[in-house]
Amino acid sequence: MLGQGGHAALTLMSLLLLLWHEAAPIEVPQDPKILQDLKQPPTIVKQSVKDYIVDPRDNIIIECEAKGNPVPTFSWRRNGKFFNIGKDPRVTMRKRSGTLEIGFRSGGRPEDYEGEYQCFANNEFGVALSNKILLRVSKAPLWPKEVLEPVMVTEGSPLVLPCNPPPGLPPPFIFWMNSAMTPILQDKRVSMGLNGDLYFSNVLAKDTHNDYSCNARFLFTHTIQQKNPFTLKVLTKEPYNDTSYNATDPYGGRKVAESTPTFLSPSGSESTKMVLRDEQLLLECIAAGLPTPTIKWFKKGGDLPGRKVKFENYNKTLKIVNVSEEDAGEYVCMANNHFGSIRHSIFVQVKAAPYWLDKPTNLVLAPDENGRLVCRANGNPKPNIQWLINGQPIDSSPLNPSRQVLGDTIIFRSVQIGGSSVYQCNASNQHGYLLANAFVSVLDMPPRMLGPKNQLIKVVENNRTFLDCPFFGSPLPELRWFKNGQGSGLDGGQYRVYINGTLEIKRARAEDEGTYTCVASSILGKAENQVRLEVKEPTRIVRAPEHQSAIRGSTARFDCKVKSDPSLPITVAWMKDDKPLYLGWRLKKDEESLTIPNVNEGDEGMYTCTVKSEIDQDSASARLTVLEEASLNPSVSSALPPDHPDPPMDLDLSDPAARSVRLTWIPGNDHRSPVTQFLVQFEEDHWEPGRWQNLSTYPGDLNSVILQLSPFVNYQFRVIAINSVGQSQPSRPSPRYKTSGAAPDAIPRGLRGWGSKKDNMEITWEPLLDLERNGRNLHYNVWWRLKDTGEEWSNVTTVGSKHVVHNTETYVPYEIKIQSQNEFGLGPESNVVVGYSGEDKPTDAPTDLSMSKVDSTKANIHWKPVDLDSVQGEFKEYRLYYWRESSLVPGLVVSKEKKTKGFYSTVAEPSGILSDLVPHSKYKMFMVVANNRFEGPPSNTVEFTTKEGVPDAPRFFRINRRSFDTIYLEWDKPLEPNGILIGYQLKYQTVNGSRVGRPQLETFLPNVTQFTLRLPDRSTRYKFYLSALTQVGAGEVYAEESPHFANEAYIDQVDIATQGWFIGLMCAIALIILILLIVCFIKRSRGGKYPVRDKKDLPLDPVDQKDQDGSFDYHSDEDNKPLQGSQTSLDGNVKESDDSLGEYGEAGDGQFNEDGSFIGQYTVKKDKDETEGNESSEATSPVNAIYSLA
Repeated sequence: MLGQGGHAALTLMSLLLLLWHEAAPIEVPQDPKILQDLKQPPTIVKQSVKDYIVDPRDNIIIECEAKGNPVPTFSWRRNGKFFNIGKDPRVTMRKRSGTLEIGFRSGGRPEDYEGEYQCFANNEFGVALSNKILLRVSKAPLWPKEVLEPVMVTEGSPLVLPCNPPPGLPPPFIFWMNSAMTPILQDKRVSMGLNGDLYFSNVLAKDTHNDYSCNARFLFTHTIQQKNPFTLKVLTKEPYNDTSYNATDPYGGRKVAESTPTFLSPSGSESTKMVLRDEQLLLECIAAGLPTPTIKWFKKGGDLPGRKVKFENYNKTLKIVNVSEEDAGEYVCMANNHFGSIRHSIFVQVKAAPYWLDKPTNLVLAPDENGRLVCRANGNPKPNIQWLINGQPIDSSPLNPSRQVLGDTIIFRSVQIGGSSVYQCNASNQHGYLLANAFVSVLDMPPRMLGPKNQLIKVVENNRTFLDCPFFGSPLPELRWFKNGQGSGLDGGQYRVYINGTLEIKRARAEDEGTYTCVASSILGKAENQVRLEVKEPTRIVRAPEHQSAIRGSTARFDCKVKSDPSLPITVAWMKDDKPLYLGWRLKKDEESLTIPNVNEGDEGMYTCTVKSEIDQDSASARLTVLEEASLNPSVSSALPPDHPDPPMDLDLSDPAARSVRLTWIPGNDHRSPVTQFLVQFEEDHWEPGRWQNLSTYPGDLNSVILQLSPFVNYQFRVIAINSVGQSQPSRPSPRYKTSGAAPDAIPRGLRGWGSKKDNMEITWEPLLDLERNGRNLHYNVWWRLKDTGEEWSNVTTVGSKHVVHNTETYVPYEIKIQSQNEFGLGPESNVVVGYSGEDKPTDAPTDLSMSKVDSTKANIHWKPVDLDSVQGEFKEYRLYYWRESSLVPGLVVSKEKKTKGFYSTVAEPSGILSDLVPHSKYKMFMVVANNRFEGPPSNTVEFTTKEGVPDAPRFFRINRRSFDTIYLEWDKPLEPNGILIGYQLKYQTVNGSRVGRPQLETFLPNVTQFTLRLPDRSTRYKFYLSALTQVGAGEVYAEESPHFANEAYIDQVDIATQGWFIGLMCAIALIILILLIVCFIKRSRGGKYPVRDKKDLPLDPVDQKDQDGSFDYHSDEDNKPLQGSQTSLDGNVKESDDSLGEYGEAGDGQFNEDGSFIGQYTVKKDKDETEGNESSEATSPVNAIYSLA
């Protein structure tokens, strides 16, 4: 036996175990292929109820079905002993099931099979148990024969006619009738009690009858048993006349002694009642007296739970459904008439059969994993927890070093293959029991892909996209996604990988198209699957149909032009008034429109065009209104399409009540679209004056409604009409209506207690909403006390939403409750919640921190725990700080950023796994214990090194095509070599569509980062797989594919602008263009110069002009004009014509040059014809043209 201290320690240990989180148990998917291979212990899936009452006229069927792999076999126990089914010819068991069938065609009594039955389902991995099923046969006993003497009673006296029905199974339904099979009329004066007796608060002369009969109806047999009838004679002091009776004077003027109330049931001034949680509580008070007393009910120290309370039997019975612990207490019934009153107190105790707080569930673990089964139940009294394994007490089972039982929890550490069993948890007290089966299955299974292979997913551009990759394995595999077989895993940015393997692309774009590969890997192997993603343009209507009106007999046309992805087939469908449109012979539909010729009244309605592709759709609607011909009805020709309704008018308030009022209005014009809803809004002038808020909506055929209101609010209302087009403008506001005040109805929400300092507790809550205040002067009553001490409540009244309790002990639990009040009274009390005072820094540090089983990426850590009292708060975790001190690769600089990992464990020798380490590195670490606010002092610091691993993928891998027959490969070393690089490995093979060639392998030294490959054919394409190497092996593969020959983006371009032949060609072209420009310019000048020696045989004209270089210039006065555009001379001045006589040799004597040549100016005045002739016949050489420009 444990002492009181031992029980407290065990309770504390159980509470702390709730905070211990192991690796999540494996959830086995319901995939047929998985389940077919999955070996599992049995599980009970169907069983009969615990209290099983059967009809004696039918065969008895006791259900028990279970699943498991292998299929379970079944056996039964009856009254705790093995039930040999084979020896009883009346008992059979269904095939592949444990269900029993007991037949009585060959004789036998069902009563002989009454008893307690329990089913056992067994396979090689364990035994599962059903509940203990108590089988009883329904009974409908006869009423005992008895002779009933006539009952004589004085008028005005009380009376009880006993029923005393026979005890049936289940109990019968009781009712009273007369000989004409008419129910006895019951009212405030005459009624049947819960025990079936008929009570008269006072007897009237008209109650005289000889046929008061009590009847019992038995539900299973559908039979009615009748008691011998009572004869009732009422003695009166004066003659009784039936015709003189009336409700206001039931005694017909006769004098009958009146009396104060007394209780017929229950007796005395007080009584007790015990009820179980979640059952129904029935309290009854039936009083005698004249006049007939009225009954009222109260609960001492609080209000009756309004939502659960019902008053029945003319207020004589109080019924509370779904009883909870809060319903315990003293209930008072009061009977009164004008002579006096009387009270009776009923003390209600609420007990509870066990109910689940944390029901154990099946646990599937991989080898070497940890887990736990938790069985937490509550009840009143507190239930006893008992563990069984395969139907036997766990204390008597063989010792298992990987299992530890700690009260309501079983801890499993480093489970191994063959450790599968079925555990039973039995929670029981004097009011009942709970039994739960939970198996522990140790499973190892290589990774498997569960979805379809090589799926093609088509999605709409810019939409959220999910690529599913369901997988399974034990231990749970790690899943990574890759795109087009390249790069590292996809996660982050616009990608997100969910724990179930689904890859989310937050916004699919055209560049997201490609093949996505998901790879699930564990220590048992890996599996992969591919999903091909195609991103399509959205399907949308770019020219939608529009509302239109058409005259009867004319043609109407609705447009529906669609734009969609060219690779997706689409269908266009039309609907009329939300029903498929039948085209018939008259209506015409093409790809972009719907034509309705010869419009008639039946064509009026709402037309909807819906366009669908295999992945999306769009729709648009428009209304067609059909008009009469203008000549027949001119007023209709101006008809308009539907419009917003007019606002309602003439709002009126009537039928005022404390929390309601009737609002009436007159609807406005609906403008050719019926009103479907009215929206009532309110505005109040105290909390948010001027802000209109929605109150409620009502159907469009109502114009008078009762509005449910809050107390102490000054309301005004307005109404908005709604039709298919939209909302009307709001109506004019109604007159104001102010509701009366009342005590608060609401309980403040969010009540909690927490410590902001080590010696206080802050109690906070959410204040009531403005419309929940129900009156002025809102205050909050707050109570608190130490939990489980029974001390008196401390309390305070405040207007705020926080109260601080000072001078508390560190981290102790308090019970807290709250109540609101205003000037009109107190509101309901809240349920009690548990809060805690503040936490302090933990005082102790974990000790003996050490490592074991260190490999390249993970290591096992061990430490000695702290005393939980030293945590000085809620134990949260052991927090490990670790950082990468350096890399063992020479020259590699690393980040020394500290990382943390939490471990939740309260066992005596805790341990954990530290993963995601970088290989070939030196690490340091230390550990602290943490509560919710603080960390304790650090443990000893431990240094360790990880083993060498395989390297990451190369930093980049580029393929360039510098000519048509050569591919140049270039790469860089990995960011994390994870060891000493010993080289690179390049695998490549030709690809042609789905056909691939023979793989070839090249290896390189670690300092080589490029490779040139000559192509046998310029159209040959290769797929390359590059990985770096350490002593451990090849690292992550970087895959690339060589570009197409036509893809110029991948071929290095030669800059021809730097080639010599190109420069020479460009210079020659420029020289030719320059010569051609000079020739054209000389032609425009219409003249030329040449040396005298070339013209010496020609006679000189007296007016010829000789230049200094010995040439003669032949020109006219036209030539002295500037060229078109006012051509300038070399000095920048415009050369203008000069008509002076000097131009004709009359300006002075001629002059001789030094060489004796004559330089006088001989200018020939030519006519226009001569000039034109000279222009057409003039010829110049390029050389002379250059001279003339000098």
